Amino acid sequence: MEKQTIEQLEGTASQVRRDCLRMVHAVQSGHPGASLGCTEFFVALYFNQLNHDPNFKMEGKGEDLFFLSNGHISPVWYSVLSRSGYFSPEEMNTFRKLNSRLQGHPATEEGLPGIRIASGSLGQGMSVAIGAAQAKKIDGDDSTVFVLMGDGEQEEGQVWEAAMYAAHWKVDNLIATIDLNRQQIDGPTAEIMDLIDLRAKYESFGWEVIDTLQGNDMKSVVEGLEKAKSLSRKGKPVMNLLHTEMGFGVDFMVGTHKWHGIAPNDEQLADALGQLPETIGDF
Repeated sequence: MEKQTIEQLEGTASQVRRDCLRMVHAVQSGHPGASLGCTEFFVALYFNQLNHDPNFKMEGKGEDLFFLSNGHISPVWYSVLSRSGYFSPEEMNTFRKLNSRLQGHPATEEGLPGIRIASGSLGQGMSVAIGAAQAKKIDGDDSTVFVLMGDGEQEEGQVWEAAMYAAHWKVDNLIATIDLNRQQIDGPTAEIMDLIDLRAKYESFGWEVIDTLQGNDMKSVVEGLEKAKSLSRKGKPVMNLLHTEMGFGVDFMVGTHKWHGIAPNDEQLADALGQLPETIGDF
């Protein structure tokens, strides 16, 4: 795909946020908060940084791969997959409905293009990404494997087993990102289970770590991904700490855990959509 400019990416991000809100509102179910907070990351990845082919092939040979570990933020992934050509935007109308390919957490049984694993059981995604990255090395495939995790997800023990393994086996074609919004379903991470210093933790495990301090600024997100790629293949896996705001883009949703898994009502949807220009066309 042709890379979008920063201005084009920002326009796409506005449409993606509209898609997320409209999907969740239609069925009064889903996770809008972190979907909105991670929009810049997904749009920058799929429309500017990832070497991928919407003519989907499960094995992904010769392509970069992306795995979503915190699968509850499926709305933003479905929107980006659709808008980048994996399936028709009209299918977003089926989100979370019976027999839909767009389940609340991504799954492979329905055969949705772009989805390689079922996810949402937190803590598992990085292990899968490490296996895929090692397979690419064995196959002589010089592509990169990306994975996104939540910060609350760092409470899962499997994450740290995977972190130890990746550094020990020098899985340096792996770029992991943590959505560092400091919120989780029950409240701020500092109150539920304090993460303290994730940079120090991952560096002590043998990772190369960068901070993208403005995770909701498109230029900063693109630059962060480019920096992460420049540090890969140098003997260490790379961790990108992406500092975001949950609910970003909608003034009454931003910065609080309360919209982690709550759908807007009709009035709230109208208010939110009024803050987000329709740039590509609603599904």
